[in-house]
Amino acid sequence: QVLDSQYGMYVWPCAVVLAQYLWVHRRSLPGKRVLEIGAGVSLPGVVAAKCGAEVILSDSEELPRCLQNCRRSCLMNDLPHVPVIGLTWGRVSPELLSLAPVDIILGSDVFFDPKDFEDILTTVYFLLEKNPHAQFWTTYQVRSADWSIEALLCKWKLKNTHIPLHSFSADKERLASSSLPGRHTIEMMIISLARSDGT
Repeated sequence: QVLDSQYGMYVWPCAVVLAQYLWVHRRSLPGKRVLEIGAGVSLPGVVAAKCGAEVILSDSEELPRCLQNCRRSCLMNDLPHVPVIGLTWGRVSPELLSLAPVDIILGSDVFFDPKDFEDILTTVYFLLEKNPHAQFWTTYQVRSADWSIEALLCKWKLKNTHIPLHSFSADKERLASSSLPGRHTIEMMIISLARSDGT
């Protein structure tokens, strides 16, 4: 764990919950192509790679320290060949356009600042359009009842499925010998393209 006041330099409660989901579903991960967005310390992506997934880690190209942290996490976990790329939410870049196909997109606590919500979903929608079978697995911390992505999901023709934490033994204050997630209210959902019939 790297402790720093900067957001992408710290293991947050949502990362531990998403890592738990990946661990519970580890038998389905070998050979899956996984992209973690807003990776920061990269705990979920590292767990996915350790479970046999082909992982690419990404964070904002404007945050070189976060990208450096992704690389450091890979080295500390004997994953020197995991690619780390700069992807800024809401921005079309050569890195985004040239991404290899993906099966799973990961994002832990990316829905942190409401001003970023649409940029995140724009990027996710672009990736799901290119990979219609893919899913976006995301955990978020409930910080305000006023913050919602429901209208944006409709706008971008995305559907979400709520995943109860008890279904993967994450409804606890301590996971994997960690003091996280603590007493924070964490939620998980899987976002995918809505079919043309609206489902």
